[in-house]
Amino acid sequence: MAKQLNLLPTGQVITTALHTEMQRSYLEYAMSVIVGRALPDVRDGLKPVHRRILYAMHELGLTPDRPYRKCARVVGDVLGKYHPHGDQSVYDALVRLVQEFSSRYPLLAGHGNFGSVDNDPPAAMRYTETRLASIGHEGMLTEIADETVEFIGNFDNSQQEPTVLPAQLPFLLLNGCAGIAVGMATNIPPHNLGEVVDGLIALIDHPELTDEKLFELIPGPDFPTGGEIVGTTGIREAYTTGKGGVLLRGVATMEEIPATRGSKRRMAIIITELPYQVNKAGWIEKVADLVNQGRLHGISDLRDESDREGMRVVIELKRDTNPQELLQHLYHQTALQTTFGAILLALVNGQPRQLSLRQILQEFLSFREHTLNRRYSYELGKAENRVNILSGLLKALSNLDDVIAILRQAPDGSTAKMNLCERLDLTEVQADAILSMPLRRLTSLEQQNLQQEFDQLSEQITALRKLLEDRRELLKALKKDLRSLKRKYNDPRRTKILTNSDIPVKAEKGTAEIEESFTSEQPAEEAIIEFTQRGYVRRLSPTAKKPKAENSLHENDFIIQTKSTDTEKDLLILTSGGKIYPVKVGDIPATTGRSPRGTPLITMLTNTAQGNVESVVSRFVLPENLQTEQMVLVTKLGRIKRLSLDELTNVTRRGITILKLKDDDELSFTQFTTPEENLILASSSGRLLRFPLNDEQLPLMGRAAMGLQAFRLLRNQQMVGCVTAKKDHHLLLVTQEGYAKRLVTNSLKASNRGDLGTQLLRFANKSDNLAGMIGVTPSAEVALVTNKERVVRVPVETIPIANKDDKGENILQLNRDERIIAVVEVQI
Repeated sequence: MAKQLNLLPTGQVITTALHTEMQRSYLEYAMSVIVGRALPDVRDGLKPVHRRILYAMHELGLTPDRPYRKCARVVGDVLGKYHPHGDQSVYDALVRLVQEFSSRYPLLAGHGNFGSVDNDPPAAMRYTETRLASIGHEGMLTEIADETVEFIGNFDNSQQEPTVLPAQLPFLLLNGCAGIAVGMATNIPPHNLGEVVDGLIALIDHPELTDEKLFELIPGPDFPTGGEIVGTTGIREAYTTGKGGVLLRGVATMEEIPATRGSKRRMAIIITELPYQVNKAGWIEKVADLVNQGRLHGISDLRDESDREGMRVVIELKRDTNPQELLQHLYHQTALQTTFGAILLALVNGQPRQLSLRQILQEFLSFREHTLNRRYSYELGKAENRVNILSGLLKALSNLDDVIAILRQAPDGSTAKMNLCERLDLTEVQADAILSMPLRRLTSLEQQNLQQEFDQLSEQITALRKLLEDRRELLKALKKDLRSLKRKYNDPRRTKILTNSDIPVKAEKGTAEIEESFTSEQPAEEAIIEFTQRGYVRRLSPTAKKPKAENSLHENDFIIQTKSTDTEKDLLILTSGGKIYPVKVGDIPATTGRSPRGTPLITMLTNTAQGNVESVVSRFVLPENLQTEQMVLVTKLGRIKRLSLDELTNVTRRGITILKLKDDDELSFTQFTTPEENLILASSSGRLLRFPLNDEQLPLMGRAAMGLQAFRLLRNQQMVGCVTAKKDHHLLLVTQEGYAKRLVTNSLKASNRGDLGTQLLRFANKSDNLAGMIGVTPSAEVALVTNKERVVRVPVETIPIANKDDKGENILQLNRDERIIAVVEVQI
């Protein structure tokens, strides 16, 4: 057995508390990730992996005028010398430096397949080739040999690598950066080179430049894939505080498709640009899925006509489709409109800091001034050393006979060097240069060249000293370099910034400026909103003529709820996940003759919410007096909670959670109730439970509470009904196999929350279960919805009132494998 290695002296034990060691180790790990991997440096805008890739390529001599080299060679050098991590992580970083749709100004040039906007993966590194791009070479590496930056040892101290590259442009802003560290993240958008240079020069000339003037020079991000920025509020917030949301849209135009044989002319929406980092193929697939699911209407054809010339996605519309209305749905339901969450976080002196736009520019100017000082100091030292040697050579040439005599008389080189220093008043360096001077330097032409070089270097030294001693001259040189780079690499802005007057249709909420521009134009109006069984919503004017019933809705759809309100109110949408989202009533499209069916309610939510919503459980507008009513929430597994309506005020677009759920549970029913009212619950086994709503049975709870157990459910059972006991209502019970019966509400005896309940329905077949329980009036009409999407309407008066032991009457003949899944009252 191997002997255990004892690293501590005999008998020495270091006692450390576990929480202290964990805290110290975790903080060290976190700072390692923050500084050494995930966040860029504010000076050159690079993470360590990108900096090492560029420096390794510089050492390999892969300049823009040299041939391409295999990416595998570059990755191998980076791994072997500087970056001891996985080869795939290095290659992925290299690929992004090449991709024109990822970087606004790619620092590398590529030869081969480096991926596409369709999220196609790049070819393996053994197939692709790369070299430095012109802007990457000139803007990052040309000054690295001039002692402008510090070097440190690599991971095994066998090589030296730069701590930062001597960037001549603020690439942190030009190409942006995204990274997730421990406890913090950065997401900096790319910008236009010409605008950023103009902003830098303005700050050099006027350090106290106002934010307003600075934002005029740098109006906003400029993404490599183009697109349109909607409004400026998010930009200003990000530029002033270091954090903000920039609303970004794709570019859509309307075209008329010419008529072909057998078809008429029709309109089409053409998408030529998508928001930054949106996968085109994935976006097209998302649109197709929405059409197939019935959540997006009016599209007859969808195809991708993109080629080498650019992007072109054609969405052909049906004849009666309103293009602007459909475009609005595309904005809300797909990534054609997204919010770029800008977080201007970078390393400053090794510490992570959230910076404003002004601070980023000032940090870069400070760094650039420092590197220029080091560069000019280095050049001055080289020039002074050379002038010192040249002065010695020129002195020797002017005293050539004495030099020759000294050399003839000297027995060796050391004596000759010493005699030269003493007799001609030379330094040792000058004497060494004279002794190593070839005979051709004795010609008159060479003497003339030496004198010319001496004069030029003397002028250069004077200029360099002026630059180092006068900061104004240094800043002039800095501006000259910036203007030179702007002339070489500037290009027109790709992303258009839309002000309020440019916005053709209403954008997604969250941008206060856009909200104000529309609310000021649309005063509050009375409205009637109607909800259908299949999840559609319609907004009608009380004075408008209502569409005919037979034309108003789609087949197998019907109105289940009607609400009178006004356009300034918020419609609250409660989902099965226990989360609630607001939608402004005025945002619901007004129903017209072209769209009598309405709009899918789910599409009115934000993109993030749509991805998390399973189904809508309830939709309502809060009452004026929040003290008179409360809300009861019941889950599928029998948990219940009573909530004050005060908890539902000031709901943000992101939504709030009002019920905490277990993984296998979901919200199934909601009811507005008043104190001391009786609640009736039903389980799929046919058991009903009635109990009063008071503080003893069910106390009020907060939003974070999970609720209490309302019903003792047996195995494989779930809740199928929740109603409040009203005098003029009956209870309608319908089973999955089509049996139904009515019960008088007052016939149920009162019990306690948490009991097993009373069996009030006997099933004709053991395989049957209760499908639903609702409260109805005798004059009402109900709809039975089956798993085959069949809808059958039944008048309540045709269903007899029965006693608790009755199995009910078979009111619907079902087909094979068909079962009733829902019972809903129809709004007549």
